[in-house]
Order: sequence, then structure tokens, then C-alpha cells
Amino acid sequence: MAALTGLQISRGVSAERPRANRGSTEGMVRLEGGHFWMGSDDTFTFPADGEGPPREVFVDPFFLAAHPVTNAAFTDFVSHSGYRTEAEREGWSFVFQNHVLEAPRGPSPVGTPWWVRVDGADWKHPEGPDSSNVLREGYPVLHVSWNDALAYCDWAGVRLPTEAEWEYAARGGLVQKPYPWGDELTPEGLHMCNIWQGSFPDVDLAEDGFAGVAPVQSFPSNPYGLYNMVGNTWEWCADWFDPHWHSTATRFNPVGPAEGQARAMRGGSYLCHESYCYRYRNSARTGNAPDTTTGNLSFRVARDI
Repeated sequence: MAALTGLQISRGVSAERPRANRGSTEGMVRLEGGHFWMGSDDTFTFPADGEGPPREVFVDPFFLAAHPVTNAAFTDFVSHSGYRTEAEREGWSFVFQNHVLEAPRGPSPVGTPWWVRVDGADWKHPEGPDSSNVLREGYPVLHVSWNDALAYCDWAGVRLPTEAEWEYAARGGLVQKPYPWGDELTPEGLHMCNIWQGSFPDVDLAEDGFAGVAPVQSFPSNPYGLYNMVGNTWEWCADWFDPHWHSTATRFNPVGPAEGQARAMRGGSYLCHESYCYRYRNSARTGNAPDTTTGNLSFRVARDI
């Protein structure tokens, strides 16, 4: 891996770098930034996602929330702003097949039959209209689109992290390790994140203690004091997703292109399994339409120093 020798200019128009510095830093970790190795070319990566090649990237210091936004925090936002999420306005969201309660169902997306369109599913009713998040204050808010996350950030005076910031934070100072804690998925048999064990999508053995989403601080933090950077829920990032952009983009505080069709997501979720979605890794990435809402998608917030 060659050392970073200077500013690499992107070909094409980069998005404007997000900024926010008026929100509270309570519950956030100050990260000092600097140079780090982003991406991976290990044999288990997904080249089509643009995980590689490894490249040295620089990020400025910033604050990042120690865990994703909780139901309690989102409730505070809604109660003060009157905001209604996209799932509430549309009247439905996608729920994993094993979690659907008795509720009207719609078609599943092509290629992912385990996702069920459920009428009445939203952040307050994560498994459908007869479910509730009332006793899940410390769980990550679910069924929030990228647009919903942005609305929360605007209200709170914070922002979504860039992909580069997210990966810098997930790595916790470790160099080119696949997981926030190191090389082994279960060091000494200890489960370090909430993912799928068993035969996906029918049998979840829940050996990590959860057959679904877990509270935001259920597993040990990484060396930076950040929880659930991989597994549990996917997390929205600020950037438009593009599998090729980074190959010619600047390596100083990089952001994605100025436009696109999908927003970047990081971290994987409780539904990830090596046989299907081995993306509970530091370098793994994917994207989804900014109005997408599902039962395994959330976000955490950042703030400038």
C-alpha cells in the first residue's frame, strides 16, 4: 500500500461536505481524526461494492455518537417538531418475514422474499400496527429513511457521518482489521455483535442473544468507545453511494458524488450472515434509495468540532 503523497483531485463534481456544529455533544465521542487506511482487498470483500482498493485517507477531528439514535431520542424529536416519518406518511414499511405479526401484507421486493411490505409498520410499530416500541426506549429507532434521518439531524443541529468518517470510527485505530475489535469474529468464543446464526432466512439460532434488533449498548465497544459499529442495524451515511467514485476522489475528507440514486449504508445488521450478506465488517458498504424504510435500518449522528 503506497503512502499518501498529496491531495488527489476527483474527476467530476463532489458533493458538498456536510457541516454541523450547533448540536449537543452529549453521548458523543470526540475523535481526533488523521490518516487511516480505508477499504480492503481481502478475499472476503465485495469488489462490486467498491470496498477496495485500500487507500490512505485523511479526516478532520469530529464528534460521533457512541451509538445509534434511540427510540427515546427520536420520540423527543417527534414530540417537539411534529415530524411524521415517510413510513407513517406512506402507511407501510418492510418487516422481516419472521417478525411479522398479524397484519395486512403486500408484495416483497424482487430478490429478497424475506422482506414483507406490512401496512401500518413504522418506527412506533416496528412489526406492524399491533406492535409497539414503548418498552424499547434504549433500542435503535427503526423504519427511518435517509430523509427522516436528515430531518432529525437538522432539528438536533448535527449531521450524518460521511463514509470516510464512519469507517475511521469503526476501525477504532486498528489498521486493516475486518472487525472493530480485530481479526476474529468471535474471539475466544465471545459474540461481539448482533448478526444471524443459523440457516438464513428461516432459522436464527440467536446464539449472540438476539433474534432481532438489540439495545444500542448490548456488546462491548470498540477501542474508541463506540457501540454496535457492525451488526444490529445498518446505518445511513451522508454520501451518495457509488462503487467507483473513490478511485479518483480526493483522499482528504472525501465525500461521495454530487448526485446519485442510493445513499450509502454501513455496518450490516442482525440479518447479515456469511452465506448471504457478509457485510458486518469495517470496509463493507452498500446503498439504498433515500426513501427506503426497513426493520433493520437506523442511523447515528456526527458533529464538527
